[in-house]
Amino acid sequence: MADDEEYATWLKVLATLDEVRARWYVAQKAIELGHGGIQKVHELTGIARPTITKGMRELRDPKGLRVSERLRRAGGGRKRLEVLDPTRRRDLDRIMDENTRGDPMSLLRWSSKSTERIAAEMTQLRHPMSADTVRRLLHQMEYSLQANVKVKEGERHPDRDGQFRYINEQVKAFISHDDPVISVDTKKKERVGEFKNPGQTWRKRGQPREVLVYDFPHLGMGTAIPYGTYDVQKNQGLVNVGMTHDTAEFAVESIRRWWHQLGCQHYPRAKRMLICADGGGSNGSRSRGWKFCVQQWVDEVGFPVTICHYPPGTSKWNTIEHRMFSFISVNWRGEPLVSYETVINLISTTTTKTGLQIKALLDTRSYECGMKIADAQMRALQLKPHAIHPQWNYTIFPRRAAKHRASPKK
Repeated sequence: MADDEEYATWLKVLATLDEVRARWYVAQKAIELGHGGIQKVHELTGIARPTITKGMRELRDPKGLRVSERLRRAGGGRKRLEVLDPTRRRDLDRIMDENTRGDPMSLLRWSSKSTERIAAEMTQLRHPMSADTVRRLLHQMEYSLQANVKVKEGERHPDRDGQFRYINEQVKAFISHDDPVISVDTKKKERVGEFKNPGQTWRKRGQPREVLVYDFPHLGMGTAIPYGTYDVQKNQGLVNVGMTHDTAEFAVESIRRWWHQLGCQHYPRAKRMLICADGGGSNGSRSRGWKFCVQQWVDEVGFPVTICHYPPGTSKWNTIEHRMFSFISVNWRGEPLVSYETVINLISTTTTKTGLQIKALLDTRSYECGMKIADAQMRALQLKPHAIHPQWNYTIFPRRAAKHRASPKK
């Protein structure tokens, strides 16, 4: 089977041939590939299977090789469906936007629906097309088929897709008014010291970095707890590196630091904010401490904050995971995190071609676990659950403006 580089060469050659010679060329490649060759060449080039089969018959019969066959002018032949009716692609994009799996803000999108089902939906919208046409259009729209990966964290919640759509609607609504939208989460805890860090880095041959054989905690300096706040619109983030415990107080303090360091500069006229967070951990949807600490911060900034939690078992779809944390992991792979300064420097120097910028701070405060929030304190919160999935979506208003608050947009 040819590799990707050879496939690329095929396409370059194919682009130089007229339709007759192109038919013979792909037919020959299908013959060379053997069983399944017609389907493979069809998927690679987009040339119809009957055309490839016709070319194979002509190759097997030397009398069928007639170069004198009439050729169409450039641009001749039946026009593609999207050229005849541009609304087809618009409606297809709407269907995919509504049914995109995973994070709705993801750079690379994918769908759980088969091309046959999508084609059926397009036909209902009076845009009849085949599954092959859907597949070709999806590739043009930067969708791709995804293989299975180990990301499932539990059973799929029945309201998962509905919550994803609701988060997507909220994100669009806030961005349209230039209100801040942030994605927050705690990155995996790291042991600080001369411990082995998975991955490889370039070094002189025969001079590997020597680290400790054992990774017992007492051999290191402590634990680094990176809590990230990622600005979806600005492609910027702040990572607050804690040293004690990942608590609700620590999570909200990390968001507070982002606001003072970056947020208030980018959004001086902000009237509200949206936080997209996981459903568990220090910023969990059931955490009393999280809601209590957010209320304290909301009282400080003086505007309402809407919080949308991802459903159980979907933390990998959180925007911050694949737009910020993944690049930090790549940047420090193979580098022992020998000190807190090293952790801060490696996070701060993480960049991408799309312009990602990250600021990192060391949080030396001590955070204690087991915060108890009394029922009376919870009743004092100015928390307004949303009509849709109220356990995951709610808005917290400043207490001094509670009498004049408005209902959150649905």
